Amino acid sequence: MPIKNGTQQRAHSRWASGVIPYREMGYWRPDYEPKESDILCAFRVTPQEGVEPEEAAAAVAGESSTATWTVVWTDRLTSYEDYQGKAYRVEPVPGTPDQYIAYIAYDLDLFEEGSIANLASSIIGNVFGFKALKALRLEDMRIPPQYVKTFQGPAHGIVAERELLNKYGRPLLGATVKPKLGLSARNYGRVVYEGLRGGLDFLKDDENTNSQPFMRWRDRFLFCMEAVNKAMAETGEIKGHYMNVTAASMEEIYERAEFAKELGSVIVMIDLTIGFSAMQSMARWARKNGVLLHLHRAGHSTFTRQKNHGVSFRVLAKWCRLLGVDHIHAGTVVGKLEGDPRNVSGYYDTLRLNHIKADLSRGLYFDQEWASMPGVMPVASGGIHAAQTHQLLHYLGEDAVLQFGGGTIGHSMGIAAGATANRVAIEAMIQARNEGRDFLNEGPEILEQAARWCRPLREALDLWRDVTFDYASTDTPDVVVTPTF
Repeated sequence: MPIKNGTQQRAHSRWASGVIPYREMGYWRPDYEPKESDILCAFRVTPQEGVEPEEAAAAVAGESSTATWTVVWTDRLTSYEDYQGKAYRVEPVPGTPDQYIAYIAYDLDLFEEGSIANLASSIIGNVFGFKALKALRLEDMRIPPQYVKTFQGPAHGIVAERELLNKYGRPLLGATVKPKLGLSARNYGRVVYEGLRGGLDFLKDDENTNSQPFMRWRDRFLFCMEAVNKAMAETGEIKGHYMNVTAASMEEIYERAEFAKELGSVIVMIDLTIGFSAMQSMARWARKNGVLLHLHRAGHSTFTRQKNHGVSFRVLAKWCRLLGVDHIHAGTVVGKLEGDPRNVSGYYDTLRLNHIKADLSRGLYFDQEWASMPGVMPVASGGIHAAQTHQLLHYLGEDAVLQFGGGTIGHSMGIAAGATANRVAIEAMIQARNEGRDFLNEGPEILEQAARWCRPLREALDLWRDVTFDYASTDTPDVVVTPTF
């Protein structure tokens, strides 16, 4: 314990006044067997020089549960051993000598039922600024079914969304209006109409499209719903536009959401920046009112991207499934935004599946049982285009929304042609998959065949075929699968 205090030398018992190491206060429990009802966390710990990894793990357990920097006698007024976080295992990170994975168990009674705000405040609220650590990252959590059942979960879920939209057997297709700022409300609505009539299922507002001087929210909603209704009448398909109801207060958020519902919108959108409590409130509103809820993860990379400090997106994905969104942006693998293929695979399974097995090669530290909670539809957005369709289907599967923003609106023949190119590309790839073809390896050939009779796809392939974003990911699994012979 690197605290400079003479009392440390005379602290020979748990209850002696002064400062004693966290591991001697009971927060290091290598013999502890986690209970089925415990919340388990895997932290990536980088201790300061001179701090043993077990002491660092114990400090994290303590500071994220009941401890403070010195012995307090009021602990004796509680069943303190029940409420202490328990660091029960520490493992070195392969190839990174100064980092360790600390496994910590928390009794369920430490957390308020059905509250992501409380869960986050408890686990990450204070300890990340602890001086004894150079860096700290929450890599994963095991959330027991006993706690899962205290949450609503997605307002609708994947199955109910497909039934609402009457769309099956393929990824849903969308695009973000571009430019996302500066258009008038009428011109914004024209973009929505062109994309929907060309074959997309959704258009969307972007994270910072709210209510600015050049386009107030009410005007945007009116023109967008005019576009949605016109496109539905022409195509015979259910269409939608993600109306971003993000605002400065919950009163304004509810006002905008109610107006979108009154206009007949099937979906509204919120940003992560409104906060966990507001997100959870909107999830309850969305289920009550029969409106899909899309979450843009605006700002997440400020704390999810760096590998040694912050909170992994897989944790954020679990929290967002619990609090109840229907959609969340979760990475593309091949697009312009951060996303290691193995990690992204783990994110998508975390959002969609009912039971996920631990798999360190995909960054999954624990088994996760969702107790039949509906799945969240992952959204792939950011630098994707028609020439990548085979890769997107391979990596992300069909229960996803593929959002081709620039890959629709930047098409040389116009927005509707860009939408048509994406729709034809995905349907050609789905047909090839259903026929049993090796669509990942045959993907370019499949697209070339489809482009023979679809000029918009031909133009899209010629324009973007060679566009890639090949940069090393900053967040990758520590363990990779090695072949066996």
